[in-house]
Amino acid sequence: MSFSPRVIALFLAVLITLVSVAFLSFVPDVTAAMLFVVGVACFFATFFLVFYTIDILVFREVEQISKTIQQLKIRDFDISRKSLLKSVNPIKKLNTEISTYVAKKQTEIEELKKMEQFRREFLADVSHELKTPIFAAQGFIHTLIDGAKDDPKTLDRFLNRAAKSIDGLDALVRDLVTLSQVEKGDLKMQFEQIDLKIITQEIFEQLEHKAESRGVALKIKPKTLEKALVKADKQRITQVLTNLIDNAIKYGKENGKIIVEIEEDKKHFHVSVEDDGPGIQPEHISRIFERFYRVDKSRSRDTGGTGLGLAIVKHILNAHNSKITVTSKIDKGTTFKFKLAKIIENTTENSIEKE
Repeated sequence: MSFSPRVIALFLAVLITLVSVAFLSFVPDVTAAMLFVVGVACFFATFFLVFYTIDILVFREVEQISKTIQQLKIRDFDISRKSLLKSVNPIKKLNTEISTYVAKKQTEIEELKKMEQFRREFLADVSHELKTPIFAAQGFIHTLIDGAKDDPKTLDRFLNRAAKSIDGLDALVRDLVTLSQVEKGDLKMQFEQIDLKIITQEIFEQLEHKAESRGVALKIKPKTLEKALVKADKQRITQVLTNLIDNAIKYGKENGKIIVEIEEDKKHFHVSVEDDGPGIQPEHISRIFERFYRVDKSRSRDTGGTGLGLAIVKHILNAHNSKITVTSKIDKGTTFKFKLAKIIENTTENSIEKE
């Protein structure tokens, strides 16, 4: 039941008046007129004393706090002034609401601190990644300007190295733009019917030379798979598979093998990219999808990676309502897995079953 200051004062005045009159009725020679006068005096005295005490010391202060909160325009402080003033214990209710609000804000502050730390690390990583190819190209070009250009062999070698550094810089900037667009949702996915088996075969053809240079065999399983139709953005899923297969070639075992397995269930095609390389240490697995995170920094730079590929892969798959997982065993290999909703055929219209 809700009480206002007036109701509380009235209740206490009646109670105290009844108790007082009851005790006085046992006193000898007390007349009804005396009991009436004492009762009326006790009632009004108690009523006004309790009313103004509660109203001034409690409810007005609570009301002032409520007004202050409203003036601060704290939208997520969802307690109303009316419900507060009609509460049985407004101070307790106000304290509960403020405690909840403070806990929520504390969580937000912690998140903001983490975001700030992440921003600083990200800026430091970007600066470092940009500095490496810029300084390399700058060094080659200034060396040529200082006279090395007069030697045809040196000229060709340094120009090729400078071009390679600039190509690396271009790849880094493009990956940064792509990652930013995907994270902000500015990069719209163009969903269409695609065949995962055909896309995988095309990627094998593109990376065939790189695989042969390391003696790596590329295989699709199962061999009996005819097609794997899904609704997805062809360009972005191609980017996902290219990145995973290219990483498997670069970081897998020489003269090893890479298996892309496409398994089917009622609603999805499950895709896994497996290599038989050295594997990934357990402490690195939870962080490999972070921007610029490298398990082997020196080797990653030698192979020309930007450090953004797996971060882009994660966000592209998130945009397809999918997640990527990784399992790895030291000296046995690493497997990346994700799934895509399949297209159900043999219907009047091709449709896709969503989870």
